[in-house]
Amino acid sequence: MELLAGLVDLFANLDRHLVWVVENYGAWIYVVLFAIVFCETGLVVTPFLPGDSLLFISGALASAGNMYVHGLFAALASASFLGDNTNYWIGRWVGPRVFSRKDSRFLNPEHLARTQRFYDKYGAKTVFFARFMPIVRTFAPFVAGIGRMQYGRFLFYSFSGSIAWVGSITYAGYYFGNVPAVKENLTLVIAAIILLSISPGIVEYLRHRRSSVTADR
Repeated sequence: MELLAGLVDLFANLDRHLVWVVENYGAWIYVVLFAIVFCETGLVVTPFLPGDSLLFISGALASAGNMYVHGLFAALASASFLGDNTNYWIGRWVGPRVFSRKDSRFLNPEHLARTQRFYDKYGAKTVFFARFMPIVRTFAPFVAGIGRMQYGRFLFYSFSGSIAWVGSITYAGYYFGNVPAVKENLTLVIAAIILLSISPGIVEYLRHRRSSVTADR
C-alpha cells in the first residue's frame, strides 16, 4: 500500500517533485530524468515509471527557466533510444526463456500478449507506434528482440520513434505548460495526457474482446 501511495503521489505531484530536484541538485536533474526515461524504456520490469507526464512537466520547467529545453530534448531522446536498444538485446538474449514461463514474477503475461498482438497487426512499425503508449512501449523492444527483428529496421523505427515521442511531448510542455489555464489545472492536464496515451491500448483491448465474443458465438 505504501508503494501504491508513493506512486500516486509521484504522478499527482510530479511538478513539485521535479522542482524540488532542480532546486536541490541543479544540473543533476538531467541525469535523474535520463535515468527515469532509460529505465522506463530499457527495463521490461519498470513499465510503471512516468513517461508522457514526465516529458510534459520537464518541458514546462524548461519554459520557466529551470532547464535548457534543447539539452533536455537531446538527453531524453538519447535515453529513450538507448533504453530501447538495451531492451531489444535483453529480449534477444534472455527473452525466449522468460517469455515461455507463464508464472514469471517479474513480467506480466498479459502485457507481453498485448504487445505481441500489436506486432501481429503493425509489424516493425509497432516499435514506432509503441512510443506513445504506456506499458506497450516498455515491452515492444523486448518482444522485438525475442522475435529477432532485423536490427537495422529496429534502429530506424526506434530512433524515429524516440525523436517523435520526446520531441512532441517535451516541446508541448515547453510551449503550453506555463499557460495560466494549463498551469492552474496541471493535474487534470497530466491525467488527460495519460488518458490519451493509453486510449489506443483501450481501443485495441475492446476490439480484441469483441472479436473473442463474436468467435465464441
